[in-house]
Amino acid sequence: MQDQLVGLGVETFKIALILSLPALLVGMFLGLAVSIFQATTQINEMTLSFIPKIIGIIIIIVLTMPWMMNEMQDFTIRMFNMIPTFTQ
Repeated sequence: MQDQLVGLGVETFKIALILSLPALLVGMFLGLAVSIFQATTQINEMTLSFIPKIIGIIIIIVLTMPWMMNEMQDFTIRMFNMIPTFTQ
């Protein structure tokens, strides 16, 4: 039983990482691109770095939402199907 719980915890962390990865990668690459742009033009405006990241992350979340919901639904169904196996 403890092995199943540990496996469920590991799977929970994996699904959280997989679901957050597209938004994190887009934010990282847009932040890098804006930093390079700011370094080459010597424009040091703080809001310039946040607005492209926010817009990019919103776009990627909207585009990947069906996939994210499908993954979460599959994980939830697997978790509920495991409940009867947790007997004392």
